[in-house]
Amino acid sequence: MRKRCEWCGNDPLYIAYHDREWGVPSHDDLHLFEMLVLEGAQAGLSWLTILRKRENYRQAFVGFDVAAISRYSSCDIDRLLGDSGIVRNRRKIESVISNSRCVMGILEEWGTLDAFLWRYVDGVPVQNTWCSVHELPTRTEESDKMSKDLKKRGFSFVGSTICYSFMQAVGMVNDHLVNCFRHPQVRKLASARR
Repeated sequence: MRKRCEWCGNDPLYIAYHDREWGVPSHDDLHLFEMLVLEGAQAGLSWLTILRKRENYRQAFVGFDVAAISRYSSCDIDRLLGDSGIVRNRRKIESVISNSRCVMGILEEWGTLDAFLWRYVDGVPVQNTWCSVHELPTRTEESDKMSKDLKKRGFSFVGSTICYSFMQAVGMVNDHLVNCFRHPQVRKLASARR
């Protein structure tokens, strides 16, 4: 029996996310934007709720194509508010659109979203050694800085806690517990990239 981080529970979707994606270093701009969107959508909800709606988000937001989303209009907002497959919260929907426009600015300045975001950990995933979920932080100095910088650029739904969850999701930090079978695997993935 494999030992996993206890937060993923018994739901097959949650287990698959934990085993295949969470903590794996990602440098793909589409995936990074997707995770920013989903982490923002999760505010006040469970991550499992968002995972269950993930495919609907991909359809509603054209595969997280930043350029296409940046052109969404008020008609698109109305359409999305009627889409029961996503979280129908006006502020969260508007946030996806305005954040996509902010990402366009980052792309112009930095070339990639990857280059902009990964600088908060100097391009190298932080390898934590937590023994219990109670040790996991909800924010760090790095997530505070990321949040502050993103807000300055006009982003919304990017508080420090959301940013830290994002960092965990895309592998900027390895927060698998040390007794989880994924901890050494994710550590190895991070060192292979160097």
